[in-house]
Amino acid sequence: MRVAVAGATGNIGARTTAALERNGHEVVRISRRLGVDLITGEGLDAALAGADAVVDAMSYEGADRDDAVAYFGTSTRNLLAAEERAGVRHHVLLSIVGIHRVDGNAHYAGKREQERLVSEGPVPWTIVPFTQFHDFAATVTAWTEQDGTATIPPLLVQPIAPDDVADVLAEIATGTPRGRHRDVAGPEPQDLVDMARRTNDARGHTVKLVPTWSTLLGPEMAGNVLLPDDDARIAPTTFDEWLTDPR
Repeated sequence: MRVAVAGATGNIGARTTAALERNGHEVVRISRRLGVDLITGEGLDAALAGADAVVDAMSYEGADRDDAVAYFGTSTRNLLAAEERAGVRHHVLLSIVGIHRVDGNAHYAGKREQERLVSEGPVPWTIVPFTQFHDFAATVTAWTEQDGTATIPPLLVQPIAPDDVADVLAEIATGTPRGRHRDVAGPEPQDLVDMARRTNDARGHTVKLVPTWSTLLGPEMAGNVLLPDDDARIAPTTFDEWLTDPR
């Protein structure tokens, strides 16, 4: 199959590209760095010519709600319109478990808009909600670290290895559209503060952690909010296994 990957130079996009190519598929990389701009639409029609499926793994780093909704909305509209023109038969969206239970988070608001556009759009689709990735805890501390100290919320999560995410996306993209897929999660719940400590130790990075809800991720995410549904698909790689090569 010929599969286009949006966000192909990012953490999950690059891994999904590699997973698809290992299985013998032709991959078209969609990224602004590679001359394809989802905001303006530049290069999209050429990139999607002959594509059977698209995996949308694009990300957004901003903290403003309106900007996140605008970014995801514009990118998704442009991508879906180009897919319809190209005759793409399957749009696969990487989404996040719990986004419909958390109102205040800017990124989640953008992802909800993305889900809405995909589910109401012209291209057959599969939306795949994943839990946080194994590297998420270290990412959060990198956002907040100053002078050797980082704040981090005491979230309960059930993290999944980035490579497992990529394998699932590659598998689904080469199958038939399923609508909303069940949640996909790692094998076991973890405390985000403990994850951050252990990841930084494994990477040889020294930082003092200060658990607090006074961060970008607030108490509306406490408890079981970010955990998967009971019927979730469980990926194989444990957090302990990932820590042997935390990348």
